[in-house]
Amino acid sequence: MLFTKEWSNSAPEPLNGLSSRGNPSIARPQVKLLDFVSQFGMKKAEKKLAITVFSFPPDKGNVGTAAYLNVFASIYSVLKDLKSDGYNVEGLPETAEALIEDIIHDKEAQFNSPNLNIAYKMGVREYQSLTPYATSLEENWGKPPGNLNSDGENLLVYGKQYGNVFIGVQPTFGYEGDPMRLLFSKSASPHHGFAAYYSFVEKIFNADAVLHFGTHGSLEFMPGKQVGMSDVCYPDSLIGNIPNVYYYAANNPSEATVAKRRSYANTISYLTPPAENAGLYKGLKQLSELISSYQSLKDTGRGPQIVNSIISTARQCNLDKDVDLPEEGVEISAKERDLVVGKVYSKIMEIESRLLPCGLHVIGEPPSAMEAVATLVNIAALDRPEDGISSLPSILAETVGREIEDVYRGSDKGILRDVELLRQITEASRGAISAFVERTTNKKGQVVDVADKLTSILGFGLNEPWIQYLSNTKFYRADREKLRVLFQFLGECLKLVVADNELGSLKQALEGKYVEPGPGGDPIRNPKVLPTGKNIHALDPQAIPTTAAMQSAKVVVDRLLERQKIDNGGKYPETVALVLWGTDNIKTYGESLAQVLWMIGVRPVADTFGRVNRVETVSLEELGRPRVDVVVNCSGVFRDLFINQMNLLDRAVKMVAELDEPEDQNYVRKHALEQAKTLGVEVREAASRIFSNASGSYSSNINLAVENSSWNDEKQLQDMYLSRKSFAFDSDAPGAGMTEKRKIFEMALSTADATFQNLDSSEISLTDVSHYFDSDPTNLVQNLRKDGKKPSAYIADTTTANAQVRTLSETVRLDARTKLLNPKWYEGMLSTGYEGVREIEKRLTNTVGWSATSGQVDNWVYEEANTTFIQDEQMLNRLMSTNPNSFRKLIQTFLEANGRGYWETSAENIERLRQLYSEVEDKIEGIDR
Repeated sequence: MLFTKEWSNSAPEPLNGLSSRGNPSIARPQVKLLDFVSQFGMKKAEKKLAITVFSFPPDKGNVGTAAYLNVFASIYSVLKDLKSDGYNVEGLPETAEALIEDIIHDKEAQFNSPNLNIAYKMGVREYQSLTPYATSLEENWGKPPGNLNSDGENLLVYGKQYGNVFIGVQPTFGYEGDPMRLLFSKSASPHHGFAAYYSFVEKIFNADAVLHFGTHGSLEFMPGKQVGMSDVCYPDSLIGNIPNVYYYAANNPSEATVAKRRSYANTISYLTPPAENAGLYKGLKQLSELISSYQSLKDTGRGPQIVNSIISTARQCNLDKDVDLPEEGVEISAKERDLVVGKVYSKIMEIESRLLPCGLHVIGEPPSAMEAVATLVNIAALDRPEDGISSLPSILAETVGREIEDVYRGSDKGILRDVELLRQITEASRGAISAFVERTTNKKGQVVDVADKLTSILGFGLNEPWIQYLSNTKFYRADREKLRVLFQFLGECLKLVVADNELGSLKQALEGKYVEPGPGGDPIRNPKVLPTGKNIHALDPQAIPTTAAMQSAKVVVDRLLERQKIDNGGKYPETVALVLWGTDNIKTYGESLAQVLWMIGVRPVADTFGRVNRVETVSLEELGRPRVDVVVNCSGVFRDLFINQMNLLDRAVKMVAELDEPEDQNYVRKHALEQAKTLGVEVREAASRIFSNASGSYSSNINLAVENSSWNDEKQLQDMYLSRKSFAFDSDAPGAGMTEKRKIFEMALSTADATFQNLDSSEISLTDVSHYFDSDPTNLVQNLRKDGKKPSAYIADTTTANAQVRTLSETVRLDARTKLLNPKWYEGMLSTGYEGVREIEKRLTNTVGWSATSGQVDNWVYEEANTTFIQDEQMLNRLMSTNPNSFRKLIQTFLEANGRGYWETSAENIERLRQLYSEVEDKIEGIDR
């Protein structure tokens, strides 16, 4: 019984997150447990494992998609490890590249076939006998076999078998190519091909376990109850009785929780790629050199000439949208020159120091110590008062008699001496931490015996490597005790960063053993996320927002409202339309949730157990401004995880709507009264502001339409958003779930002066994933407003200690400069081969998504991308030969951006792209012209 006990102790979710289903008195995980117990005596060589990879959007260049993961190199690493452990993987190719070829290319594929290797053809009768729920799919998809994953007669299962390991390609959701289905589908069901895949894995291949490989597939997002699956919920029907092991990105606890709740997954966390600073390149590097010249020569009479060069170069780098530059040749005072240079300097330092994940992670390959330096620098940049740890920038600022917050503020304003001081602090932080890491590594760059090395380093005064480094800088007087406490903490973090248990945990799971749980989230905010290889859990949903989250939220809201006042002639916004994400609120302990509360002027009240179940109003005097109305779009994952907080928010908004206050000081009340009168409903109903998808449904599907180019015009995208996202939560009707209230949703959105989203992690930014534009209502609000005015669009960036509120267009530009157009980023991606080309294409597609939903992408972004990837002949050939399918999609995306009016360019560029498209088509189809 020891074995059973180990599984039952897998906190925090019962049985490694495998929840009970159907009849609550029958604990379904026990069935899976018995399956595993029966396998306990099996030899490893007899065990059958089905590795499932994803393909999204449906295109051969996208087989093996997963966030931050080099999927095929990782599978190859896992299979080699399993082979040495005694599993049967007979016929495994010699290299990861050969493995890709085996799975992606069917040697007998006919022209226009999907080209994937066909592992099994399942006849309709066999499919119906193996899939008891097949008839319930016919309402959406007609009689089998249908036209997805089928040859017209049989259902096709794609993949390749090596000994007792099957690597299969999970079919796509099935709705991607059909905008009308996307538009009108409140819910959905898997198609026959999707069901056939899981029937094959369980009943024909007879898998003892399935390993879903990477973040994330469609299984756990299929329709059904949000929690507590029953046998009529599709995730339950599909997974059947197969134990489900799931490699999941460590920074995504919210969707990992959905995978646990809805597909009984035992998640195993994997590391995101090591972060690096974006650095400077081309004209940005030249600007940095000009600024250095200015600082040393500004008093010699050459100052005005150098400033003119700085202004001219800044324009060439398209920085004139971000910095207010004077006309070239116009005479300006020495003070104004300093301010112009300071603002340009601040902008390029912001670009240079932005963190970006370089390359893709391979399972079982932890970063070297030096690769971890940028991560440690950012861990060191945060104050951790609960642990008595001061941040390195604040310790360094104190030595020159400054508060770091003052330095941040001065740098943001472009005060030249503060920008320069911040650069010196940043450089000294990197240098001190690099010196420390070098002393803890061996000649191969590996961290060995950190604890012993730390003991020998600490306590010897001048011998400490960070003291040695700082002794040659202006910060030589830094507080030694504070530094020692900080570097002891960083030593612990370094051990965690380079530790690795991703392969070890998988082998434990496959033997039915306990996998240690651990929190998911951002390793910079919470280093306890490391080492990876843990069974991810989130947090107590009733414990947010925390007091610290509320304090951070006030800073961001105040900056947002101040920014909007400046941009809007001194007037506060009456309504802000914003998004609540599940992962973000887990990582930040409810910061964006707290932002909503502070906008409407209430504060959360915790009980004696720390649970936040009620709110109290903040007086208008204390608030010092009007209560701002909100329209909250909760992601489907937030709705699943934080239903208590949706209840709290809805009660808070309705409470504010009923306060006896002047309408010009309470915009929630003002709009609720207007809407109640127009619609003939009670004020409380008119004050519905907490919206999401229908229960069991996720996203607006705009991302699917954009990724597959299956949309006609922007109005169609906006209709999708309204039809999918207009389900309101009502605290006055407990247990009723989400109710469609489209009219109230539209009226509330029509009052929005600003749209708003949060970025909380350096790993995920606006163009890295499609979720952000999928939830963006900027153009939609413009269409709904009576005056047709476009709302301001803002992004809060709390990825560093110096929180910023930028416009959406500023953030898109920053993203393009630090990722898509940055040689450090795209070369890092291309070093991973096949999957790197897809990552580049994905960034461009997501940029088009922002053009479609907000119109906030500058023309030069597309122009520079075209110069970088198409006009450079050498680059073009690399992309085409490495992943022709993704390269074809890249060209198609450029042509689409032009065709939809988002990119104006020369006729020669368009002709060249059309010609290239034809060439790459021929290459893919094997036609030699």
